[in-house]
Amino acid sequence: MGVIPANLLDSALTGNRRDLARMLTVIENGGAFDIPEQSSWTLGVTGPPGVGKSTLIGRLISNWADRGERIAVLAVDPSSPRSGGALLADRMRMSTADSNDSVFVRSLATRNHPGGLVSCLSPMIDALAACGWSRIVIETVGAGQAEIRVVAFADRILLVDGPDRGDIVQAEKAGIMELADIVAINKSDLPNSQQAADSVRSALEVGGDSSVTVHLVSAHDGSGIIELLDAIESCPASGARDRLRVRERLLSAWDSRLLAHPQLNEVIDALETGSITLDEAVEIVGLSED
Repeated sequence: MGVIPANLLDSALTGNRRDLARMLTVIENGGAFDIPEQSSWTLGVTGPPGVGKSTLIGRLISNWADRGERIAVLAVDPSSPRSGGALLADRMRMSTADSNDSVFVRSLATRNHPGGLVSCLSPMIDALAACGWSRIVIETVGAGQAEIRVVAFADRILLVDGPDRGDIVQAEKAGIMELADIVAINKSDLPNSQQAADSVRSALEVGGDSSVTVHLVSAHDGSGIIELLDAIESCPASGARDRLRVRERLLSAWDSRLLAHPQLNEVIDALETGSITLDEAVEIVGLSED
């Protein structure tokens, strides 16, 4: 990982954005800092690919900035299973917002981490909160069941969907609907958007959850954005998920340790050739750090 630059944390805490970015890179690569304890305000934004999450976040950012908030976005992009690289397209879609001094956007590759979210998100959130960012948004990759892990890092969840009923069915199947605090049907200017909103409300009523609000919005023309923002602001941090949050953080930490195991590639090679069984592989990469 190399030597951590001296005074990097102090510089980031005083508002140096470049050193903040460098500090987040150190954290992403496994480094640690003695970050002052600070309460954070986090919003997880999830939903199927192509529903306009990044564009909608851009709208929210603009309104938050107008209200005097300082917004940091951690945009998680999927990694290539072969190269390990990522397109990091969300940052390109938020380029206008990122030019604002009160906005900080950081793209993160999943590095093929199970669950689509890397465990370093937790210390990154702590770092951002300590550096004065009052609104921290985590945008997930949008990959079905894996999105459930967002509850490990965010204390309020916004599910974004589109007017396509098929997307909503997938969200219901994945269990994401049960985790959402707020649902936004984006692209409300398109046909079937009202029908999609009604379908979500019906699904929530069947599940007995009347506390989740459903909003019709359009990131394209801005309609419904203010109402959605107000709903997000008035949404309390959910304590009902505390046990699930701790469970997912534990799983995320274990996944990270597994992927960093020094014998992982050897074990995979042995499994591929059939020289060891799956049970034997599990024993080799067990919980022990040896």
